[in-house]
Amino acid sequence: PQTHPLHPRPCLDCNPVIMPAQRQSRNKELARGIMLYGRRAMQKRTHKHKWVGSGQTRKAKAAPASKPASKWYPADDEKFPLARRFTPKAAKLRSSIKAGSVLILLSGRHRGKRVVFLQQLPSGLLLVTGPYKINGCPLRRVNQAYVIATSTTVDVSGVSVPDSVNDDFFKRAAEESTEEEAGFFQAAPKAVEIPQERKDLQKAIDTALISALDNDQKGYLKARFSLKNGQYPHLMKF
Repeated sequence: PQTHPLHPRPCLDCNPVIMPAQRQSRNKELARGIMLYGRRAMQKRTHKHKWVGSGQTRKAKAAPASKPASKWYPADDEKFPLARRFTPKAAKLRSSIKAGSVLILLSGRHRGKRVVFLQQLPSGLLLVTGPYKINGCPLRRVNQAYVIATSTTVDVSGVSVPDSVNDDFFKRAAEESTEEEAGFFQAAPKAVEIPQERKDLQKAIDTALISALDNDQKGYLKARFSLKNGQYPHLMKF
């Protein structure tokens, strides 16, 4: 490198830096942010789609054997299973819900009622009861997304729920479908018969639960939850 008589060290004036020629892209910019070719088209032009990893050529996948497409639409609706790419798991119990917590139901035929939480079932649903003798809500399953957890708790240490009370315990028997039009209009709705085993279990749980309640708690569980004008649940403290 050359040195200037006044500069002991090499300077840019004496040794100008030669910048390499700027490489032009094959893709032309038509407007600001709008290119002539898309990303996929440029990969094909530069042959980048052929290389994967360290110089390995992508292997062509064998085409699956497909059935010949029918010329006509099916006369009836054909049901086919949908692919599920996940395994459903039981929902995690909210931190505000504990054994004995009083919950407010927000959906179903018993919406607005206050119930007592007993335990969480393997499916993630909550097992609750009214008790039935106080507000008419029997032993049932509810989704924790449709309840409001209150700070009121009830002593449920004396309530024992047998292991037979699970998700299969609440399944209903399959009903025979009436496909004929005449039978559909003439058939009277059948009354749902509750098995005696379920009645005895409801009575045993209610007896143990009611014995631990005082008069104020009984009146609280019996009263329905409702809102008036100017009342907002997200501003309330339950």
